[in-house]
Amino acid sequence: MSSDANSKRKIALVTGASSGIGAATARHLAGEGYHVICAARRIDRIQAVADEIGGRALACDVTDAEQVDTLAREVGDRLDLLVNNAGGAVGLEPVSEADLEAWRTMFEVNVFGTARVTKALLPALEQAEGTIVFVTSTAADGAYEGAAGYCGAKSAERAIVEACRLELFDRPVRVTEIAPGMVHTDEFSLTRFHGDQAKADKVYAGVDEPLVADDVADAIAWMATRPRHVNIDRMTIRPRAQASQFKVHREG
Repeated sequence: MSSDANSKRKIALVTGASSGIGAATARHLAGEGYHVICAARRIDRIQAVADEIGGRALACDVTDAEQVDTLAREVGDRLDLLVNNAGGAVGLEPVSEADLEAWRTMFEVNVFGTARVTKALLPALEQAEGTIVFVTSTAADGAYEGAAGYCGAKSAERAIVEACRLELFDRPVRVTEIAPGMVHTDEFSLTRFHGDQAKADKVYAGVDEPLVADDVADAIAWMATRPRHVNIDRMTIRPRAQASQFKVHREG
């Protein structure tokens, strides 16, 4: 593709694009014609995704202000789509046994990191009359045992979404949110349980067809490609087996 043709393509940036929902979203958006910038800490992983889809890899830890500033400079003056996907959960202990450093990590990535990236890229999004997709979680709907830190972080992230939508109501930027429920990816639960594969597997045990990353990515791509006057305020996406945060059908 010529540089002139490439310059006319819409540009998307996906944070946390090295695996899971982020990598799947990068692939789906490339399929929709976007030139996709893949951002994450692990340059080797995002480079592989970027090479696969003809995109661009930019190493960025969203908790590092200098790296986010560099990311914004590399993006330039226009950005059509930002997918705030970087995040995650660490631990599943009750408050009485809480690892507050793990809580700090979750807030640094899910809340401060998301706010930092959004703030840095908002001028480019406004210039392009673009769209922001925040990947939150059904954990923002209410607390459950062992997840006060994660639920708190995702609730705070949702507050960013809702405040931004109000603050930008008279500016040409769409603010959208997708809240996934149970999604079986290679790393989410494995990270949450500090690499304990048995505990990670137990989360999905007996669940007939939990969501996978492609399901969420497909929904994100649909949200991003609606007509510019259509705003998908929030989409909750769960597997059929998960009726609510507390009611999951498990076989056996």
